[in-house]
Amino acid sequence: MARRRDDYVAIGRLGFPILVGQLGMIVTGFFDTKMIGKYATEALASASFVNNVFNVAIFACLGFTYGLTPLVGSLYSRGEYGRIGVLLKNGVLANVLFSLIISAVMLLVYFNLEYLDQPAELHCLIRPYFLLYLGGLIPVALFNVFAQWAYGINRSSLPMWIILGSNVVNIIGNYLLIEGNFGFPELGLTGAGIATLVSRLMAFVLLGCVFLYGGRYEKYSNGFRSGKIGGKLLKMITSTSLPVSLQMTLESGSFTAAAIMAGWLGTLELASFQIIVMTGTLGFCVYYSIGSAVSVLVSNEMGIGNREAMRRVAFSGYHVLLVTATISSLIFVLGGRFIIGQFTDDEMVISMSSGLLVPLVLYQMGDATQINFANALRGTAVVKPMMWIAFISYIVIGIPATYVMGLKTSLGIDGIVYSFSVSLFTAAFLFVIYFIRATKLKEL
Repeated sequence: MARRRDDYVAIGRLGFPILVGQLGMIVTGFFDTKMIGKYATEALASASFVNNVFNVAIFACLGFTYGLTPLVGSLYSRGEYGRIGVLLKNGVLANVLFSLIISAVMLLVYFNLEYLDQPAELHCLIRPYFLLYLGGLIPVALFNVFAQWAYGINRSSLPMWIILGSNVVNIIGNYLLIEGNFGFPELGLTGAGIATLVSRLMAFVLLGCVFLYGGRYEKYSNGFRSGKIGGKLLKMITSTSLPVSLQMTLESGSFTAAAIMAGWLGTLELASFQIIVMTGTLGFCVYYSIGSAVSVLVSNEMGIGNREAMRRVAFSGYHVLLVTATISSLIFVLGGRFIIGQFTDDEMVISMSSGLLVPLVLYQMGDATQINFANALRGTAVVKPMMWIAFISYIVIGIPATYVMGLKTSLGIDGIVYSFSVSLFTAAFLFVIYFIRATKLKEL
């Protein structure tokens, strides 16, 4: 019991700064959506489309950085600090190359936007916002490379403060550029895109400078400066990073497909979908923070080969997540309409979004479970099963369920959100099974 209590404390200590950083990002997303929604429903629908399309790219890049967590965590538990710096140097190169590939794919999407069959009146708003979002892809990836280093060495408060600072810059930029306050030009959705790009560049530069020039981190930065790029190390990083990236890409891809289908139903449905997704991220950011802490702590135990502790940490994290998922569900039930009202004054959008609260609540436990055990599995570095689990759950099962429930029944936009329960609970079940298998292996 004492060990379990220690796990709860460790998860809270490591996860809370991540949660605060995530909440800061969510608050910024709320302000983005609110300011854009108050400005024009067409701008809100356009932002919804671009944000959801880019979720695939963002999560692909984030997932590739997450492959560093078990590697950093294992080295940290063994006190090999210089090797962590060398690992980060190779990680930076690997992630820049990967982000360039993802950027090229997104540029191809940009030149073929008309084939995604979105409302014609939104195209002039979508295009400039799309390019600005594209410009922030590599800075996001590089920031998260150094964030995984900070998490892996149990310094999760460092990226938290930088995220909060960059979010303030984003909100101020939105205020100045969306409606043109204090003499700045009124740029609408394009202004929101500029503010987001500036904040992402700032976050990467600040965290990179702290790593390289912060005296207390010299034992890591020295390894970074003196370390060499090696094919063997790049291969190892890729082998742990690519499966996580593909898992997150497939998961976010199913949500992107849902957003595209919502656009087929109409502008109101697309705007409502964006609002309910933003509302749902309140729960997601809490689950993600706890899951990230679980991943780091599992990787620390993996570094010293303690399989029993790996399993204990994972289930301790799950206990915490069950409580937070219950609290999130109560917040959505009791305060959902108030939250929705913060994004738009359009009564039709408010009414439609409010009807989506029930399917939103239904998938919370599935989301919390799959996040916890996906991150626990990531901490073991046994990551290859994550690819096919995601493929089956989100592509083979999830997307067809979304299409049938949203477009082939009378449920419409409600059916699209109901379908998330199908894919998330499937993924949850499979991640639990494979984590248990991974912690039974004689050698990890």
